[in-house]
Amino acid sequence: MKNYPHVEEPTLEEMKEGFHLKGKWKKEFFKNDNPLVLELGCGMGEYSVGLADKCPDKNFLGVDIKGARIWQGATESLEKDMKNVGFLRIRIDWIESCFEEGEVDEIWITFPDPQMKKRRGTKRLTHPGFLKRYKYILKEDAPIHLKTDSQFLHGFTLGVITGKGHKLEDSTHDLYGSPMVREHMEIKTHYEQIYLDKGMPITYLRFKLAR
Repeated sequence: MKNYPHVEEPTLEEMKEGFHLKGKWKKEFFKNDNPLVLELGCGMGEYSVGLADKCPDKNFLGVDIKGARIWQGATESLEKDMKNVGFLRIRIDWIESCFEEGEVDEIWITFPDPQMKKRRGTKRLTHPGFLKRYKYILKEDAPIHLKTDSQFLHGFTLGVITGKGHKLEDSTHDLYGSPMVREHMEIKTHYEQIYLDKGMPITYLRFKLAR
């Protein structure tokens, strides 16, 4: 992906020196002033590409550390000549080094590793430690979406939202069994389809961080 114009793979050294796109994603990377939406732990990038296709008036950036997975979404979007989707290969821990305060308009977290073991709790992408990082880069009143097959992670996140005084806007333990119509839920990742084929319910919630 080194020659892909819409993929950034900064090194740790570049992070320490100051990432060149921090605060400049819209102007220099996407070359517009449209809202910036992140998909954290994007995997193959199905949601980033799918949302970019449905929302041409927004910029979408898939973030993941695994290049082999990112390659699939990056290649598809390149072949389709999509101008409003890109990819950033970093650890989510580095997020504050890549974005300026209030630079991001929305976050999607789709089917992350639930990190079931207690000692791995701080690695969950909805742990308070990560939410603190998101709070820095997100605009005030910006939504965070979590879509997962893990009832455990769904419940854990609800507990964090309640305990930290964040604003829960929507929640369901069975997304496709719910009568409520929600936008962009028809986009399905590779892993989501596997879970659905096994008859496993998909959960969803949307919340905003307390300020």
